[in-house]
Amino acid sequence: MSRPPRVFVFPTALVPPALRERVAHPPPPTTPIPAATVVPLRPAPDGVEVLLVQRPQGSRFAAEAWVFPGGRVDPADADPAWAIHLAGPSARRWARRLRTRPAAAQAVVLAALRELLEETGWVLARDAEDRPVPTAAPPELRHAADAGAEAFRRALGARGWRLDAGRLVHLARWITPEPEARRYDTFFFAAAVPADAPVHLPPGELAAAAWWRPADAVAAWRAGELRLLPPTVHTLARLAHLRDVADLGRRRCPAPIYQPIMRPHPDGIIIEVRRASTHSRPTHEGPSGGPAP
Repeated sequence: MSRPPRVFVFPTALVPPALRERVAHPPPPTTPIPAATVVPLRPAPDGVEVLLVQRPQGSRFAAEAWVFPGGRVDPADADPAWAIHLAGPSARRWARRLRTRPAAAQAVVLAALRELLEETGWVLARDAEDRPVPTAAPPELRHAADAGAEAFRRALGARGWRLDAGRLVHLARWITPEPEARRYDTFFFAAAVPADAPVHLPPGELAAAAWWRPADAVAAWRAGELRLLPPTVHTLARLAHLRDVADLGRRRCPAPIYQPIMRPHPDGIIIEVRRASTHSRPTHEGPSGGPAP
């Protein structure tokens, strides 16, 4: 597998006219929405496989694209009441890893764990004896997560469970290019799951799910057989070199921040993946208010 692709060319036929106009004549950028994504990995005979889920045809964002489970950060995710329901590194330790404030770090990590539960039916948690619980979540826990923060906390507390943030490995942070009308500031994590964990998609929210070897998914994208967004392709290419799931946890280098740029091209538009300077940080409002990195 070659290096992750840095330049993506989108043909005119695939670019909405409104986006072509925004790229040609950029308006003031919109504020990115905080979000979190989890890349589920499981062991495979020759390395690892990752789970991709397909967005429905009528989705307002990335319709029919294959993505990793994830979604927006909810303002309630920064509530200090969540602290006793989270196992693993403290919010301050996560803040250092994510290069943000503790409340914002907690919100991002919690959103990642909640979205994984809502979109796959998997819960990463520990019981009252600090033992890992089975990955397949009870249906009532998933319903509680859908019902809101207070219901979710009550359901966890009734079982003596804490969501296990220690199972997450921070991979990267992606900021949607400025010409896009709908922009996200997304923290990418990875998490290992059992090889036999069943996937239970939320009815009506996702169209399909499939396990892929990262290199095979990138090859299918190059052949035009799989619709992937640039951050997904780039992440898959980075993971193609993993020897096993445990290899992921041995990574210690700081996770990169990517701020792609868009520019016009005679055949459509170009998205070029660029890493943000280590001395510069995004300036939008974080999940709990105030400037985030």
